[in-house]
Amino acid sequence: MFDKILIANRGEIACRIIKTARRMGIATVAVYSDADRDALHVRMADEAVHIGAAPAADSYLRIDRIVQACRDTGAQAVHPGYGFLSENPAFAEALEGAGIVFIGPGRQAITRMGDKITSKKLAEEAGVCTVPGYTGQIEDAEHAVRIAREIGYPVMLKASAGGGGKGMRVVRNDEECREGFTRATNEAQSSFGDGRVFAEKFIEEPRHIEIQVLADAHGNVVYLGERECSVQRRHQKVIEEAPSPFIDAATRQAMGEQAVALARAVDYRSAGTVEFIVDAERNFYFLEMNTRLQVEHPVTEMVTGLDLVELMIRVAAGEKLALRQQQVKLRGWSIEARVYAEDPFRNFMPSIGRLAHCLPPPESDNVRVDTGIEEGSEVSMYYDPMIAKLITFGDTREQAIDAMNDALDQYYIRGVSHNIAFLNAVLAHPRFREGRLSTHFIDEEYPDGFHPADVVHEEPGLPVAMAAAVHRALMDRAARLSGQLPSHEKAVDPQFVVLLGREQHPVDVTPIDGGYEVRRDDELYRIITGWRFGEPLIRANVNGRPVCFQLDRVGLHYRLAHRGSQIDALVVNPRTAELAQHMLEKEAPDLSRFLLSPMPGLLVRLAVKEGDEVKAGEELAVVEAMKMENSLRAGSDAKIAKVLAEEGQSLVVDQPILEFE
Repeated sequence: MFDKILIANRGEIACRIIKTARRMGIATVAVYSDADRDALHVRMADEAVHIGAAPAADSYLRIDRIVQACRDTGAQAVHPGYGFLSENPAFAEALEGAGIVFIGPGRQAITRMGDKITSKKLAEEAGVCTVPGYTGQIEDAEHAVRIAREIGYPVMLKASAGGGGKGMRVVRNDEECREGFTRATNEAQSSFGDGRVFAEKFIEEPRHIEIQVLADAHGNVVYLGERECSVQRRHQKVIEEAPSPFIDAATRQAMGEQAVALARAVDYRSAGTVEFIVDAERNFYFLEMNTRLQVEHPVTEMVTGLDLVELMIRVAAGEKLALRQQQVKLRGWSIEARVYAEDPFRNFMPSIGRLAHCLPPPESDNVRVDTGIEEGSEVSMYYDPMIAKLITFGDTREQAIDAMNDALDQYYIRGVSHNIAFLNAVLAHPRFREGRLSTHFIDEEYPDGFHPADVVHEEPGLPVAMAAAVHRALMDRAARLSGQLPSHEKAVDPQFVVLLGREQHPVDVTPIDGGYEVRRDDELYRIITGWRFGEPLIRANVNGRPVCFQLDRVGLHYRLAHRGSQIDALVVNPRTAELAQHMLEKEAPDLSRFLLSPMPGLLVRLAVKEGDEVKAGEELAVVEAMKMENSLRAGSDAKIAKVLAEEGQSLVVDQPILEFE
C-alpha cells in the first residue's frame, strides 16, 4: 500500500479523497493555484504545493508541475479526481515515465475510451448497443450539415474529448447545425484543447442512466448497479439517484453485463462509468465511458456501502477485488443534489464572490455533505461554481426525497446566489416524485426559465404565520426592556397584519408554552421553537411536524425561505396596514435600451458596431463564463446607438454592453 499520494485536483473532490486516504493511514499532498492558496483542501492535506496562477491552464492542467510536485514530496501515486487531467492519457503516461502510479485505468484504456469516437467503435465490437451516428472526424460546418442530413434530424453534436456538457449541441435543421458546430468546436477547443466533434442521432424522450463498474488488474470486473442522471440542465446533471425508478432487474442485469464486457474489452482497471441513453421501452444505447470517478459516485456508495475511492486506491496498489458480482447488494435509495453558486432566477448565471455565511446541514447516516469550501471561501470565476454535493439516503425513494428537502431547508448560504430554491422546486414537482423523468424534464417543465412563481409554497399560510411569530417574539422582547415606568409597561397587542407586497394577511398571535399560537382566518398554527434572536435558522415544530425556515432581516422586512419559496414580510399593526394601502409604489428603471451582461464573464466577441441595424434574434455579443460561451441576442429589431464595452473586457453582472436608439 502507498505511504503518500498526491491529489491532482481541487475543491470538494480533493477533500473527499483526502478523507478516505486519512482513514486508510495514507499521507496526502494537495496542489493549489494562486486562487486556492487558502482553500479547504490545502488545509486538510498533510502537505501542499503551489503549482501556478489561477487559470487552470497555468496550474491544474500543468502536467510538468504536478509531476515535479510528486518528486519533491515523495508521493508514490496520484489520484486525479474528476475533470482537469483525470482523463488525459498524456498525464498518465508522464506519471508512468516518472515511476509514479496513476490511481485510475491504464493509459491505453483512457486513450481508447476517453475518445468518444473510438469508444463507440470499440463498444460496437464488444457487442454493446450503440446509437446510430457518424464517428469519423467532421471537417467543417458544411460537412456537419451533410452528415446530419444523412443521420436525420434531430442530431447531437458532441465534443470527442471531455464532458460536463461542454461542446454539446442539439440541432434540428441546417442553420442550427452550422451554428452548433461552430459553438461546439470552440467550446471543445477552449475546455479540452481538442476541437474534434462527432455526430449521432438524438433520441427523443431519453433517460440518462449509467452503470458503475469496478475492475482490478487480475481480471476481476463487477458492476455496482445504476445511477439515474436524467435531470439535467444544459447537459449538466443537476440531481442524481440510485437506483433508477425506471430500471427493472432484467434491464439492470443486461446493462451491467454489457458495461462489464466493454471494460474487459479494453483491459480496464479501476473505477469507471458506462453511460447509456434509455428510451421509453427500456431499450438502451451506449453513450460514452468515463474513465474516472464520477461526480455523482456518492449515491452508489450510499446504496452499496462501498467506498469507491478506497477501492480505486487498493486496485492501483495491485490488490485484488475482494468483491464478486453475487456479493453486490443494493440497499435503500440515495439522491444527490448539486448545490451551485448560480442564480436560477437569472437564467442560472454563475455567481462569484465570497461566502459571507455558509452553514451546511448536520451530517448523519442519512445526510452527507461533500464540499470543498466553507464560510469565508471564495467562489472563483476560474473554476466550476459548485458549492457542494448534498447526498441523502432513505429506505425508500420517498424517504430519500423528504430527507433531501429537509437538508436543503437547513443549507444556509449567503454572499453568493445559489440554486437551492430550484433544487427544492424540482424535488417537489409531481413529475419528479412520480419518477417520470427524461433529459428534457427541466426544459419541458420550465420552458421559459425558472421564476419565483415556480416555487409557490404548498401551504401559503405557514410562512405568514412564521413571520408573525418572529415579529411577536421581537415585540415581546422589546416589552421586557428595563427602566419602564411602573404601571406604564409596554403591552403587546396580539393583532398584526403581515404585508406581502400589496397582500394583507391579518393574524392574531398569542404566547403559549415554548412558542406562539398564530390564527390566520380559519387556520391555526401552534409554533413551538427554541429559536433565539440572531440565529439564521428557525427550527420549529408546527402543529406536530418539524420544519426549518431560513431567516434574514432586510430593512424592516423578514425574509423567510422554506421548501424553495421565499417571502419578504413586513409585519405591522392594523392601523399601519390601513395607511400602507395608500402608499405609492416605486417603479423600476427602464433598462430596455441597454444590452446588459447577464453574468460575470469575458466579452469574447462583439458582432455589431455603432449605427448597425439588427433584427430580433440576431446575435449581438458572446460572453464566456465558466468556459461556456453564451450568445446574447436582440430581443427585437433595433439600431445600435453606442458600444459601451470592448472585446476582451471582463464584465460584471448587469454591466451595459450596448445601448439601443
